[in-house]
Amino acid sequence: MTARRIDGRASADRVLAEAREAGSHLREAHGVRPGLAVVLVGEDPASQVYVGSKGRTAEACGFHSVTHRLPADVAEGDLLALVDALNADPAIHGILQQLPLPRGLDAARVVNRIHPDKDVDGLTLVNAGRLASGQMAEAMVPCTPAGSMRLIREAIGDDLSGLHAVVVGRSNLVGKPMAQLLLAADATVTVAHSRTRDLAALCRTADILVAAVGRPEMLGADAIKPGAVVIDVGINRIDAPERGEGRTRLVGDVRYGEAEGAAGFVTPVPGGVGPMTVAMLMANTVRAAYRAAGQTPPAF
Repeated sequence: MTARRIDGRASADRVLAEAREAGSHLREAHGVRPGLAVVLVGEDPASQVYVGSKGRTAEACGFHSVTHRLPADVAEGDLLALVDALNADPAIHGILQQLPLPRGLDAARVVNRIHPDKDVDGLTLVNAGRLASGQMAEAMVPCTPAGSMRLIREAIGDDLSGLHAVVVGRSNLVGKPMAQLLLAADATVTVAHSRTRDLAALCRTADILVAAVGRPEMLGADAIKPGAVVIDVGINRIDAPERGEGRTRLVGDVRYGEAEGAAGFVTPVPGGVGPMTVAMLMANTVRAAYRAAGQTPPAF
């Protein structure tokens, strides 16, 4: 068996095209231009790259896009005041606080200061509660799980009834919301993690396997049911001496070469779930803008 490679970049392009079209319709029909504000504190190089990518993508979608860059030693009160101002700004429909924050700033306090309806990262307690209680129409869903669900549906269709899904990872950002989305789609869901006993045997029972534990190439062929859908959320940088001294490469939580020989569908790393995260951020921004305009948001 050779698994079908799930092309996350192609899927992300489709989502972005849908977001552009929906945003254009909202602007033309109701005079509302989707607006996204990204807040970056400090000068973390990786965060700088991510923020730049998100801003450029928002502009390419035709959104009103603003980026607020604050010094690492900003007072928490000043950061909260900025969030309050963005909450009150009618031109801003989505607020993204880039994480991690520098030491001394309470990330939970800052994130939960964002109005739930502008929380396009889906990280506030209100949105977590909406998702957990099945209020799917009201919830802002974290972008990585939302993108993963889109990839699953594109691979095997919308009807997940009766399928067994195993989510390896229990983070608030990916594992827990991923499990909630799969439950809402009528899958039978097991949440596992790095301390689960006989993890490989459990994973082999999964029709849908989502790996989001953050351990390089932790799962191999012995953890994959023949024909399963494997969604690898892990992004891990490891040494790559074969590329030269000091060089590195990206790998997922799954040993891709082994998964190709066992799974029915599998996402690569890079080029799988990663591109979907930014695409779903744009989709969430459009949804927030539609709600602010009193319109029914499109489905993505």
